[in-house]
Parts: sequence; C-alpha cells; structure tokens
Amino acid sequence: MELIQVAQRAVDLERATAFYTALLGSEPLAIYNPPGLVFFDLGGTRLLLDPGAPAALLYLNVPDVRSFAESLRVDGVAILTEPHVIFHHEDSTLGPRGTDEWMAFIKDSEGNTVGLVSQIPSSTTA
Repeated sequence: MELIQVAQRAVDLERATAFYTALLGSEPLAIYNPPGLVFFDLGGTRLLLDPGAPAALLYLNVPDVRSFAESLRVDGVAILTEPHVIFHHEDSTLGPRGTDEWMAFIKDSEGNTVGLVSQIPSSTTA
C-alpha cells in the first residue's frame, strides 16, 4: 500500500497556490476551477489544495532545514519552531543510521502548520 494523495485546507486557493509553488519550487500538476482544486506532485504523492479540506500537518523533506528555514524567513514566512535536532538515528529503522533528524515548523499562507525535515550526518551538526 502507498499513500497517493494528501489534502490540505486552502481558504484562498490563489494565495495557497502561490505559496506552495514557491515552497515546493514547482508549478501545480493541475488546476480545476471550478470546483476549486489544485494538485502538486510530492515525489509521487499528490498534494491537493482544497477549500473544503481540513488542515493537515505535512512534513516535507528538505536538503538542509537550517538553510531552508532561513531562506523562508527572508521571504517573510513565519517560522513557528526553529530548526532543531529531534532524534539521532542509531540504526536505520526511521532514517539513515548515523544521522540526526532536524525539524522546523512554519505557517503556510492559509494558517496551516508545515513541518520541514532533514536527516543530516551527525558529524556536520556541531
């Protein structure tokens, strides 16, 4: 079984589309208006922006959450939780062994929380 789609609340579809286009660095796969649906590709999983959807907590993998969060801050995105290590991977159960899992949380244009995640080799975190 695999995850095919995640829906995210988008009060203002145009504003949300602009936000996620910038955040993801890619244009939408499809826009259907009406009824007011926008789809993005997240590595094979569709992200659906939908005014009727509930808020979801998305976790997006980024190369280095520290620099990514800083670039978002410069662009005026609200950083809710600064980048920090949440877990060290002693084995490969949840991520590459010998990495630290870093996370930060931001607020999207619609007031939803989005998690940013990086798995960075432990030796580079000092």
